[in-house]
Amino acid sequence: MQAIGSSGHGRLCFNHCHHSLSSKFLSPSSSPSLLPQRCHSVCIPKLGTTTENGRGRGVTVRALGEEEEDSNENFAPLAPVELESPVGQLLEQILRTHPHLFPVTVDEQLEKFAAENETLKADSSSSSQDVLSKRISEVRDKDRRKTLAEIIYCLVVQRFVEKGISMIPQIKPTSDPAGRIDLWPNQEEKLEIIHSADAFEMIQSHLSSVLGDRTAVGPLSSIVQISKIKLGKLYAASAMYGYFLRRVDQRYQLERTMNTLPKRPEKTRERFEEPSPPYPLWDPNSLIRIQPEEYDSDEYAIQRNEDESSSYGLRSYVTYLDSDTLQRYATIRSKEAMTLIEKQTQALFGRPDIRILEDGKLDTSNDEVLSLSVSGLAMLVLEAVAFGSFLWDSESYVESKYHFLKA
Repeated sequence: MQAIGSSGHGRLCFNHCHHSLSSKFLSPSSSPSLLPQRCHSVCIPKLGTTTENGRGRGVTVRALGEEEEDSNENFAPLAPVELESPVGQLLEQILRTHPHLFPVTVDEQLEKFAAENETLKADSSSSSQDVLSKRISEVRDKDRRKTLAEIIYCLVVQRFVEKGISMIPQIKPTSDPAGRIDLWPNQEEKLEIIHSADAFEMIQSHLSSVLGDRTAVGPLSSIVQISKIKLGKLYAASAMYGYFLRRVDQRYQLERTMNTLPKRPEKTRERFEEPSPPYPLWDPNSLIRIQPEEYDSDEYAIQRNEDESSSYGLRSYVTYLDSDTLQRYATIRSKEAMTLIEKQTQALFGRPDIRILEDGKLDTSNDEVLSLSVSGLAMLVLEAVAFGSFLWDSESYVESKYHFLKA
């Protein structure tokens, strides 16, 4: 059995024992919040689907009048992260009022970035460029990458909109008598069908590692308590897991379609013997795990006589990959994607109140304890996995239009 933990630089680590997940969400030395102080959240008046559009047509957005601005206040935010850049706010407005124009607007902005990047490369190759010009170029590049991150985020939000899924709003105290924070609608079915059957099987294992046996936990309406820091850490970890899972599932589905899956390696029962979590809601420090498929020696003996490259499950496919390939697929490719996971987590739960003591230990005495139902906790995890999956899709789409990932 292999475990997946997290290490620095946006990487999930695969090994044969549990490791702590180091998340920027918990980093006491992380940079000050990049979240804006004044701007509108991404929102739309009605959930719907966007359509494919032709290219080559510009988009003109007129300024909102006072009456329109007042009416927009009645719209519930669609996503918790507030956008700062002019481009991000433009996409927010288009996604809200003219979602059918959203794809072509994104493409035009990415084409503009690509043209600007070519110009910058030409200027930087000139030996006559002075210090001031270089500094200006650096500032512009920083602003462009910040805008690029918000474009990716808008694409993620668009995916939720297309699927008719309302994202969980910022976690705040409620008037619920039991103190529950999970007053959002149950959308488990919508969050399940966005994944392939093979991927969702692994997501169920991920949920089991978080909740334990649901029958042992009790009814879905049962109230559980968990610290705010752990809940934020769980969300960030699940988003990273969703990112990894979508990435490896795409490769698996392609190889299975082309009938190029690697041959089944020799299996031994001992390889899979590892104790289950002793209790539900166990520490999310080591909750991301790859559970192998059930092993049956008689069934496997029959399978070995068949075509050894025949189809098998995604879970087995992951366990058959070598460690270098696993590490590569578990690495979040861009700083923009890692920043978005951090910002999404902080937008939901706020910045963690953590202090470093003189002896180097972390002081979390100001941490809050939150109450939510088992169903609400499952919803939170499923949304995080979906966020990570959509983040992979959006990052890949942007890379196909504007090459920003380092080789």
